[in-house]
Amino acid sequence: MIKTKNMDKHYITEEVETLALKNINLTVNEGEFVAIMGPSGCGKTTLLNILGLLDTPSAGEYYFMGQEVSHLTERRRADLRKANIGFVFQNYNLINELTVYENIELPLLYLKIAPSERGRRVMEILEQMQLYIRRNHFPQQLSGGQQQRVAVARAVVGNPRILLADEPTGNLDSVHGGEVMDILSRLHESGATIVIVTHSLTLAEYSQRILHLFDGHIVTENISKDNGSLPV
Repeated sequence: MIKTKNMDKHYITEEVETLALKNINLTVNEGEFVAIMGPSGCGKTTLLNILGLLDTPSAGEYYFMGQEVSHLTERRRADLRKANIGFVFQNYNLINELTVYENIELPLLYLKIAPSERGRRVMEILEQMQLYIRRNHFPQQLSGGQQQRVAVARAVVGNPRILLADEPTGNLDSVHGGEVMDILSRLHESGATIVIVTHSLTLAEYSQRILHLFDGHIVTENISKDNGSLPV
């Protein structure tokens, strides 16, 4: 689903050029669960934003579902995002003026799904995420764990091809963080492709592969807990 070749990202100001990513070569196959780890400032979120078509590389190639996408227009990238990618963020990014039901329904409105089908999908995901009794509540009436469950529900209600999660448990305690990771694991078991950014090795071990970034480079890749680390 995802393949990058010699991908770089740099930011230029009037006096300084900052290299965020350097020579990134990675592949994510359909149905995989991949974690990206590394210290703060190493480029994890930048990489996730490029993979999610929210940003573009400065050099190299990025293939999404077989199509080279690094030079697409913003409108075309937005169309691909809308139809294929779900996002989960550390800060939830829910709309406070909308109810739980309306927050989850929002991506389906953008996809122009018929009202009856929207209702069916939202009710189904509310049950799956154990949020049905909260459907008419507003985000500020929910706990952090409940808000993140709503964010996950919103991300997957459109049946995206891939789910990208940036520190999805960063604002949660261990219990609620574990609940969110259990939900992501169940989604993966049902066939979802997931890429997650996390600082926590415990959470990363929910994945099948762990990529370690340092100063914008992929430095190691853990294929599994049993096979140890391989240099990239």
